[in-house]
Amino acid sequence: MIKKLRTPQKFALEIEDIVQEKNIDYLDAIMHYCEVNNIEPDAIASLVRNNQTLKAKLYTDCMQLNLVEKTAILPF
Repeated sequence: MIKKLRTPQKFALEIEDIVQEKNIDYLDAIMHYCEVNNIEPDAIASLVRNNQTLKAKLYTDCMQLNLVEKTAILPF
């Protein structure tokens, strides 16, 4: 199943690479990763949950796509 990924940090790095390489958002990058590696999205849910940085970036993308309720965001 997830043969080359052992930690949430390594998974997050893979997703960051896809985001930068293909210039897509995090949700699309995760879906692309699942399609390329023939993995169900449910199988990688724990990897996303256990990496707070990736989880926050994914949540922000989902807010922009109106998939979750918007909350106040402080400017960086």
